[in-house]
Amino acid sequence: MNNKLDFKSTQQAFAAYIRDPQTNPIPVDVAKPRMAMYRSLFFNNIDGFLSGNFPVLRALLDDQQWLDLVQDFYAKHPCQTPYFLQIPAEFLSYLQHERHCEDDLPFMLELAHYEWVEMALATSENEVIGHDKHLDELLNQSIALSALAWPLVYQYPVHKIGPDFLPLEAPTQPTFIVVYRDADDEVNFIEITAMTYRLLEIIQVQDAILTADCLQQVAIESQHPNPELIINAGLDILKNLAHKTVISLV
Repeated sequence: MNNKLDFKSTQQAFAAYIRDPQTNPIPVDVAKPRMAMYRSLFFNNIDGFLSGNFPVLRALLDDQQWLDLVQDFYAKHPCQTPYFLQIPAEFLSYLQHERHCEDDLPFMLELAHYEWVEMALATSENEVIGHDKHLDELLNQSIALSALAWPLVYQYPVHKIGPDFLPLEAPTQPTFIVVYRDADDEVNFIEITAMTYRLLEIIQVQDAILTADCLQQVAIESQHPNPELIINAGLDILKNLAHKTVISLV
């Protein structure tokens, strides 16, 4: 029993030092150079994986800022998964619930979420569902949102952010985007209008919905004096989205 307890305490000390060597002592009877090697291997794996999955965020921070961010995540966040592909989602959880730094860029969480969406769609096991039907009769057909298309709304124009564009205040109008994987397994995005976002939002909550019903709901919500204009414009939008496989016919 004592041997088991000793092993567990040594294991905990080992993990604590690897997570945060600044505040945790080296485990007893383990050489400092050896622990430094272990620490470097573990940390560099996480650092490299996050750098690869959040390239824009990485480009916006200098080396020390990035190192401090990754170290804080590594030391504080209790990851719930051993799978590397799920680490970006854990990083998002950390940014949303555990990160508290007044010096952070105000759009950091939204930008990280946008970059995570691209990765999640690229690695999803879902398949794009195309269609071989003409869209002339789309108004009377049922449609559904592709599992590989995510309508999103952000306070910041995350798709434009980069080293040459750093908005420190949110614009007065939100940014609407749909990110999707197409039939060639390429991840793309479209900046969309509030009306298009609402169309996709309505479709998203249904397993399938008649196109005419979806357009009618948006026309009613718009309170436009000529609802036919809304319906016709919306129909053109949905035809375009069907061509791009953002929505599918069911």
